[in-house]
Amino acid sequence: MLVRTFCCAIAFLLVSTVSRAEEFRGAWVAAVYNLNFPSTPGLPADTQKAQIRQIVSDAARSGLNALMVQVRPEADALYSSHIEPWSRFLSGTQGMSPGYDPLQYFITEARKQGIGVHAWINPYRAASNSSAPRAANHISRELSASVHKIGTSLWLDPGDPDVRAHVISVVRDIVSRYSIAGVILDDYFYPYPSAGHARGTFPDSATYSKYGGGENLADWRRQNVNRLIEQLHGTIKSLRPNMQFGVSPFGVYTKGFPGNVTVELDQYHDLYADPVTWLKHGWVDYLSPQLYWRDKSAQSFSVLLQWWRSPTVNPREIPIYPSIALERLGGPFHWPASEIATQLSVEAVTKPRTSGGYILWNIGPLMNNTKGVARVIAGAR
Repeated sequence: MLVRTFCCAIAFLLVSTVSRAEEFRGAWVAAVYNLNFPSTPGLPADTQKAQIRQIVSDAARSGLNALMVQVRPEADALYSSHIEPWSRFLSGTQGMSPGYDPLQYFITEARKQGIGVHAWINPYRAASNSSAPRAANHISRELSASVHKIGTSLWLDPGDPDVRAHVISVVRDIVSRYSIAGVILDDYFYPYPSAGHARGTFPDSATYSKYGGGENLADWRRQNVNRLIEQLHGTIKSLRPNMQFGVSPFGVYTKGFPGNVTVELDQYHDLYADPVTWLKHGWVDYLSPQLYWRDKSAQSFSVLLQWWRSPTVNPREIPIYPSIALERLGGPFHWPASEIATQLSVEAVTKPRTSGGYILWNIGPLMNNTKGVARVIAGAR
């Protein structure tokens, strides 16, 4: 009896250890607008390196094992690239070297703590501020006919095959040269509707006329994004079969899916992204839908997570790691830390959970320990 109890205890420990090892516990590290890193442009290399070490240290202290580091916020690079210019968020001037390689330094420091670095790519945003100076080798000069001003930003046209080829070449270069754990895209495909960009008005009539082939415009736009996802998946797997490829889409798919949430933005019709197709074809290794709403609200966290993990939506049981909005602990939402604890608990019990986990948006509130959330995160391990 004692032997059996001892063996069962050992088996439980082994299962528990494996289960924890398989959990994906990540956080987004944003470079755009100097949101997380570096804290401001133009800092000395040693100061930027110290900030990287602090990010990694705080992540490890909270039990995270992945960092989604933004390396391409606006067709630029937070790494040494022969394809695109250095990011202005590093030095203050696009094309100016910061004096070291931030991505490599993240990888080196994260490895010491057992943390994997996923290269976060924004595929289509060419400039977050269209009036900011751009380097001579920026893609907006090479493919100027396929760059459109949307509000105050510049956007690459997803319908141009040359744009897709360029994005693929950028990812191929990163995957070939850096020991990253994965590549992840965010939710910026076709631009979000806004005051300066009415729904469905993306100025792609020229590319549609050239490449549309008579297909319905909305279907053609979705197919453009599908082609990018499929080709990026194939490119990454051909180079490094075990590397992870993920996407973080908007959290609500479309009206009626699921039927018991309120739909304000329609991802399928407004952003022309179809992550359900990606799941069903196996073009991603994981998804991190941005479930940035409180549980039991009109866009309930638990209802949405159940939908994304359901067999109908996700028959291959591809891991779904919800992105959780730490940022909403602050204004204007002022969530209590208990909301984060609730969402972490919901994630832990929502099945099927072949490989559970989450990604925190973003690492800033965790580092600042906003409302004591660092303890909440560490306690969820």
